Amino acid sequence: MATFTTTTVMSSQSNNLSLHKLKINPKTQSNIVTINVGGRIFQTTDQTLAQAGPKSLLSQLSELNQLVPHFIDRDPDLFSILLSLLRTGNLPSKAKSYDLKDLIEESKFYKIESLLVNSLSNPSQFDPFNLQKTVILPLNSRDTASAITATPHGSLHVSHGSKITSFDWSLQNKSTALTQFTAIDSMLAISPNLVAVGATDFSGLQILDLEKKGLVLETLNWENVTKSGSTVQAIGSSNDLLFTSFESSRRNSNSILVYDLKTLSPVTEIGHYEIFGADLDSAIPATKLKWVESYNVVMASGSHSGPSGVLGNVKFWDIRSGCVVWEFKEKVDCFSDITVSDNLSSIFKVGVNSGEVFYADLRKLGSEGIDSWVCLGDERKVGNVRKEGVGCKIEAHGNQVFCSRGGDIELWSEVVMDSSKKREEGLPERVFRKNLMGRVKDMAGPRVTNLAFGGDRMFVTWKDQQSVEVWQSSVMGS
Repeated sequence: MATFTTTTVMSSQSNNLSLHKLKINPKTQSNIVTINVGGRIFQTTDQTLAQAGPKSLLSQLSELNQLVPHFIDRDPDLFSILLSLLRTGNLPSKAKSYDLKDLIEESKFYKIESLLVNSLSNPSQFDPFNLQKTVILPLNSRDTASAITATPHGSLHVSHGSKITSFDWSLQNKSTALTQFTAIDSMLAISPNLVAVGATDFSGLQILDLEKKGLVLETLNWENVTKSGSTVQAIGSSNDLLFTSFESSRRNSNSILVYDLKTLSPVTEIGHYEIFGADLDSAIPATKLKWVESYNVVMASGSHSGPSGVLGNVKFWDIRSGCVVWEFKEKVDCFSDITVSDNLSSIFKVGVNSGEVFYADLRKLGSEGIDSWVCLGDERKVGNVRKEGVGCKIEAHGNQVFCSRGGDIELWSEVVMDSSKKREEGLPERVFRKNLMGRVKDMAGPRVTNLAFGGDRMFVTWKDQQSVEVWQSSVMGS
C-alpha cells in the first residue's frame, strides 16, 4: 500500500525549522521540488536548492523531495529573486527595482546571506569604467577620516579622530569603537571584524576586534636598540604575512617587521637602520608597504622634505633573503605618492613637483637603467618646483591605476598595442590612457585624502568632509 506525504508548513516567525523524516513512495519520488511561498507556487530541482548550502532551510527541502508543496509564509516576489540567484549564481536584472534591505533580510531568513554577499560584492564584478557615485556614508563626528580600509567583499572601516566606524557589506553602519589613539594614521583590515592600527605619535601596533567595541587583542612592538617606544609608520600584508614599518620614538632608528598573519608571531626583520650623523637615506622610514605577489617581494617607500627639496627612496625587499633586490633613489621630482600594480607589473608615482603620473616597468627588474621613470603626462613639467603634486593620491586596483589631483580622479589603464613593436630592451611598447572620472563640484573640500577598494566598490574621502563617498559598479549599486 502506497504511503503519501503531507504538506510541510514554514512560518516566517522563526527560521529555526524542524523537518520530520517522512516516508516517500519510491514510485512518486522526483527530482522536482514544489514550494508554495506566500500563495505562489514555485518549482525547482534538488540541485538548485543544494546551492543554498547544507545549513540553509532550502537545502532541507531538497532532502524531503515531496510532491505536495511546502508552504513558506514569506514574500513570493523576493523569493523569486533569491531563487534566480540559486539558479545562476547572479541576481536577475529585475533585482534593481527591489530595496536591498529587503533582500538582505530575506536572505537571512533562508540562511543564504553569504550567496547574496558574493553576488553583490564580488571583486570580479568591479568595472572601473562603469563606476557611479551611489551613496555618502556619514561618520557622525566632527573629525574627518584619517585612514580607511576595505575587505574583499566591500565592508569598510573608517578611522576618524580616536574612533573607528565600521560599515558592513551592505553599507549599513555596523558599529563605532573608541580606541586608545588620539588619531590613527595607518589601518589595515585583517578580517571583517579585525583591524591592525597604528599612529606616528603612539607606540605599538594594535590588533583590534571591532565587533567587541575595539577590544585590544594584541599589541606588537619593535624592541629597538635605545629601548625607546616604537611608532607605526605603515602597515601592509600578503595572504600570509603582516608587514609593519616602525620608527623609534627618538627617530634615530627604523625597521620593518614581518609577522605571521594568523598567529601574529614574528617571522623576520628587514630594513633595520640605525641612524648616525647625517645619513639621510637611513633616516627615512617606510611610510608605504605593498606586497607584490608575482615577484615575492614587498615594496617599501618613504620620503623626506628638507632644505634641498623632497628626497625619497623605494626599495623592494626579498623576505626570504632579507636583501634589497631593486632600489630607487628619488632626487628629481620625488613622489608625492607611490603604488605598485602586480597585474600591470609596474610601479606608478605622482611627482611632488610636476603633479604628473610616471611609471617604471617591473619586468626590467635587475637590468640597467631601472631608475628611469616614464612620464605619462606633460614631460615639460618634470623640472619645475611648483609642487603641484602635493597631496595627490595614487592607488592600483586590478588592471587600473587611480590617481587624485585636486578635485579630479583619473583612471589610468593600459592600451593593448602591437606586440611586434619592441623597445631596445626587447619588451613590447607600453601605452597608458587616462580617463577622467569627474570633478565633485559640490564638495567644499576639493582634495582627496584616501582611496580604498573592496568588492565592486571604490571608497573616497575628502579633506574637511566627515563622510565617505562610495562609487559602485554592481547591479544593485543604486
